Amino acid sequence: MSVALVDIALMTFLALSAVAIIQVRDLFAAVVLTGIFSLLSACIFTTLDAVDVAFTEAAVGAGLATVLFLAALSSTGPREKAQHQHSYSGLSVCLLTGGALIYGTLDMPHLGDPNAPIHQHVAPRYIAESPAEIGVPNMVTSVLASYRGYDTLGEVTVIFTAGLAVLLLLRGSGTALDAAADQAMQHAMILRVVSKLFIPLILLFGLYVQFHGDFGPGGGFQAGVLFAAAFILYALIYGVEEARRVAPPGRVQVFFALGLLLYIGTGLACLLAGGNFLEYKVLASEPTHGEHYGILLIELGVGITVAAVVINTFCYFASRGRP
Repeated sequence: MSVALVDIALMTFLALSAVAIIQVRDLFAAVVLTGIFSLLSACIFTTLDAVDVAFTEAAVGAGLATVLFLAALSSTGPREKAQHQHSYSGLSVCLLTGGALIYGTLDMPHLGDPNAPIHQHVAPRYIAESPAEIGVPNMVTSVLASYRGYDTLGEVTVIFTAGLAVLLLLRGSGTALDAAADQAMQHAMILRVVSKLFIPLILLFGLYVQFHGDFGPGGGFQAGVLFAAAFILYALIYGVEEARRVAPPGRVQVFFALGLLLYIGTGLACLLAGGNFLEYKVLASEPTHGEHYGILLIELGVGITVAAVVINTFCYFASRGRP
């Protein structure tokens, strides 16, 4: 009963947050509310035992996405422009689409139903066979990095493409930030001291998440976000220009491709070893050891690409017009 009450409370707050996002006209408040919405979503994923998804949602949705939205607000007004005319055609499309989606869910199986199709197809094989085939305790990592390695490669390619798009669209655009504004937090002694304590811990935790993702929640996506978060914290306190000296944009952009190339190179190494593309078991004499090596390499590639793209995106949002 207590679990049901928690779910009801989370869903209620989630709905209230969604309504509040629609109603507010202050863009800063809207960004903060979207962060709260993502955090509530992460809590719901946690109650559903989807810890890896919750980890990603909390780090990306509630964390970095909120920071990037706030950086984007620096080039806009503080409030949304009032709309004097309402688009009833747009409202009709939204209502029809929403109604169709709700209708499509009516024949879905109940939550946790053991007879649901997903529990009769590949899920039983993953549960029964992955410990012996892959040798990785975290079944989510087995699925994403091995069984669905092609899908994950596609996701990394999308992230790489998004980073290139930001680079092409924002490079040389806008005006440089005021130097005084860029250094506004450098004289906050408490923040400087606390950041020197927490940034190394964030980086250390990022390493733990990167190389412990096959045993517990985590992996390349989450680790890349954590590394980028440490960099963004440094940039917020010490200034974007100082952060750019620590991580020059030209070098960061090299890591865009480096992570993706590491992923693809692992697949090519499997081909050269006599297996199929991304068939890691041929990388070692013991198949499970080969799976472990392959997963370790492609997760490292994912983490490198994610961290580089997020760092680059933040820099170009926060410092438009700088060379």
